[in-house]
Amino acid sequence: MANLTEPDVTEIYGTLTDDDGEATAREARNGLRHMLSLSMTKVADGLLSPKLVLAYIMQSIGAPAMLTGVLVPIREAGALLPQILLAGPVEATRHRKWFWVAGCLGQAVGAGGIALSALTLEGWAGGIAICALLALLAVSRAACSVSYKDILGKTVGKTRRGAIKGVAGSAASAAVLLFALLLLSGLMQEVTPLAIAVGIAAALWLVAAALFSRLEEKPSEPQERDGLNLAPLREDKQFRRFIAARGALTTTALAPPYLVLLDDSDSALQKLGALLLASAAAGFVSSFVWGRLSDRSSRKVLILAGLAGALSMAAAVIAALAGWTAAIWVTPLILFVLQIAYQGVRVGRSTYLVDMAPEDQRSSYAALANTAIGILLLIVGAIGGALAALGPVAALAGFAILSALGAMIAIGLAEVERG
Repeated sequence: MANLTEPDVTEIYGTLTDDDGEATAREARNGLRHMLSLSMTKVADGLLSPKLVLAYIMQSIGAPAMLTGVLVPIREAGALLPQILLAGPVEATRHRKWFWVAGCLGQAVGAGGIALSALTLEGWAGGIAICALLALLAVSRAACSVSYKDILGKTVGKTRRGAIKGVAGSAASAAVLLFALLLLSGLMQEVTPLAIAVGIAAALWLVAAALFSRLEEKPSEPQERDGLNLAPLREDKQFRRFIAARGALTTTALAPPYLVLLDDSDSALQKLGALLLASAAAGFVSSFVWGRLSDRSSRKVLILAGLAGALSMAAAVIAALAGWTAAIWVTPLILFVLQIAYQGVRVGRSTYLVDMAPEDQRSSYAALANTAIGILLLIVGAIGGALAALGPVAALAGFAILSALGAMIAIGLAEVERG
């Protein structure tokens, strides 16, 4: 952006966000920094997918299966549960961007350590090291998450925030799509190329931290408080409804592995590669659209995404019972639709929370919501595991019901974009 003139920056930003001239030059500069930084971190997330990349690394170095099985819980719970403890320190600072920068640096250290461990350690030692470094990465991600919504609310206008995340999601999905194609090609089945991919993720987090550090953030009035701020849960009925809807919609994130289990005609690598390919392709074609729609009504995005998720999982159940999953195109198509729904849930829930929360309490709202969702993820995941004892079809049927329930709960949410 250093070589772009101010009118150029404003024009590019206006085109990407469909801005009608309301945004200032300062917001345009900040908005483009948001897009570039988020794109890098989202690409890094794709290169270090615990469901795919880390699982293959663990297999390659001979780590115990029990350690491989805890990768996703470490990543998800570690990124969500600490946020309620971090909200206070974030709100007590004048410039919240430094929490996001520190979180990116922590993720870079974690990813770099995982890459080094993959190349130098084996067995239990390698597995424990990777799990510990993933925990560091997850907690660092929590710092990014709890601070980001507040930063976004301070630096980007209300009707342009969804577009910021949508542009970043589509740009990152294109890069992850190429990575998925490499996985499917069979060129990255050994540990060294996968470790290099994780090392690239570490570099991307470093660059994102450097770029975000230049964000022009106006100082906030420090918010001092004693203990944890649980008032939003007690006093805000809409916030409680939002958490309930978002909790039910977590099934769109938990369902993909069960879809893969429906079809045993391909190798494990092809199945997981197809999952990543479907996810990246869905993100590429839908993130920007979901972002623009959420700027009009993030409530309706949550409803549509929940219904789409329910229909895709119901279709998977029907296809499995009818024996259609043997066809080569059925499971990838269902995966693709489900991932479109998942992208809608991600964009819609983030935009709704930023627009709903009072300006001086965004960090508290984000922390409470994410901590609650971390707990609900464990509960819903346990429900899915219990149902999976009866087979993946039972788990998907239960998830379809919960996704539809989430959409129904979201119908009762207030419209917050134009309030």
